[in-house]
Amino acid sequence: MKRAAPLLAALLLAGCGAKDEPLPPPFTVADEPAEAATRVAREPAGRYLTARVLKVTQLRATPGGRPLRRIGTRTEFDSPRVLSVTGRRDGWLRVLASERPNGKVGWIREDRARLASTNFSIHVDRSARRLTLRRDGETVRSFSVAVGRPGTETPTGRFAVTDKLRPDDPASPYGCCLLALSGHQTKLLPGWPGGDRLAIHATPSLWTVGRAASLGCMRGRPEDVRRLMRTVPVGTPVFVRA
Repeated sequence: MKRAAPLLAALLLAGCGAKDEPLPPPFTVADEPAEAATRVAREPAGRYLTARVLKVTQLRATPGGRPLRRIGTRTEFDSPRVLSVTGRRDGWLRVLASERPNGKVGWIREDRARLASTNFSIHVDRSARRLTLRRDGETVRSFSVAVGRPGTETPTGRFAVTDKLRPDDPASPYGCCLLALSGHQTKLLPGWPGGDRLAIHATPSLWTVGRAASLGCMRGRPEDVRRLMRTVPVGTPVFVRA
């Protein structure tokens, strides 16, 4: 991983922690595990399409429309860039990208990416403070998580896993590991110096699990987050409801 990435990771993901938590240490990109159910084919058969960006491409507001920004083949954290696909039209892919605001999509040319698919999805019920992992619509695992506290509630909507990261320091506020998401916390604290990216991450503060205690991220017990890391591929959709 490039050495510039740890500082960038700290700036982008710092919005997950408590106000008095330190910025996180360097991260290592986690390998895609063999268990991650991603199907690669000319016409992938999985429930949710994903697109691995193969060339620098323009993210556009509509198919062939107004350019928004150029995106590369790797994320800010130096992971391969895999986008969740929510639609297709005449050689264009409608995708979720962290460069877009919550609830907004972008379009990329299909010939700039390689399609794959997954049958996994993550569902978070904010009021129940519970995360459910599903495969083919059936529950695989369900566990308690901390969610955003009053004033910094976890945003609702559809997001996607963009990166799977492991802090180099096990004493990190992110615990063993984290799944960075495409979404953003829109209710930042006044003067907050960190970033706004959402994540699902482990925590050493186990007492917060099952409570409304974070600045927007979802915190789980280490064994539960490790299971997600082993199971879901990058690009997996994440649905958060109130």
